[in-house]
Amino acid sequence: MTAHDTNRDLTSPRQRFDARVQRRSAAVLQQRIAEQEIRSLDAAMESIARDGSVERAAALVVRARRRFILGAGKSFAYACLLAADLGASLSNVTTIDGRIVQAVDVLTEVRSSDALVVFSLRRYRRESIEVARQFAASGGTLVVVTDAEDAPLAAVADAVIVVQTESASYSDSPTAVAAVSHVLATLITASAKGAQRRFGERDRFSRALGIYADEADNPRSET
Repeated sequence: MTAHDTNRDLTSPRQRFDARVQRRSAAVLQQRIAEQEIRSLDAAMESIARDGSVERAAALVVRARRRFILGAGKSFAYACLLAADLGASLSNVTTIDGRIVQAVDVLTEVRSSDALVVFSLRRYRRESIEVARQFAASGGTLVVVTDAEDAPLAAVADAVIVVQTESASYSDSPTAVAAVSHVLATLITASAKGAQRRFGERDRFSRALGIYADEADNPRSET
């Protein structure tokens, strides 16, 4: 059995805590985590370079007229990260947060020119799966960022990005997922028409609104 298979067998945080964390010294645990995070990140970057999945996904998102981002539980953080990056360079980027933007409202108006990027990682949240399936069934383009080729949404997606999340911790690693999201956002932005203009306008309005504390000293502050 490979290390990947062993990791997949530990399905709950409690199981992973018992196997990896309990009764470990802080120094040993820190070293194991650091080494595993480096391996996971290297594996993720090699995988997406080899399979072209991020490039395909980026092309679909750029082509869309409206872009929706979805993630439940811990995956909501990844959804917000991607939405924040894309919102700086593209129009019509919306996070389905279940509060201000309800999934049912989005589903009632799905168009063939819409795209949904959903983060669906184990233990796969049912609400994300059902919303994504309904979105695809309604004719929208579905991009899935997940952690296994046989994950629940892989079969219905137009593009699937598989990111290994092996960890030495009780929780699956967020490092490679965040890094792949960063690559995805960069490729989308690089291909988006009007991105440079939007960045320039954001800089102008950021200075006018005094959003950043160091704007007076650094006119090229981050968006």
